[in-house]
Amino acid sequence: MGILDQETDSLAGLEDRIQKAVQLVTRLRQEKEAALKDAADAHAQTAKLAHELESLQAERKQVRGRIEKLLGHIDHLGTS
Repeated sequence: MGILDQETDSLAGLEDRIQKAVQLVTRLRQEKEAALKDAADAHAQTAKLAHELESLQAERKQVRGRIEKLLGHIDHLGTS
């Protein structure tokens, strides 16, 4: 094998490694974008669920007050 053949093989090996590195970087960028989108979706879902929880807690408080009021009326009827 001559020097020219060795250089050609070295150049081909380097070219192959560069192509693999480019493919890896491209794949990692795609994975990063997908991860960022997933994180944004999760954040939006968390905000939505937090709002829903607040609404349910307010509704529960309102229902509790109404029930306590009704029980007060029932107690008042029992003492009359």
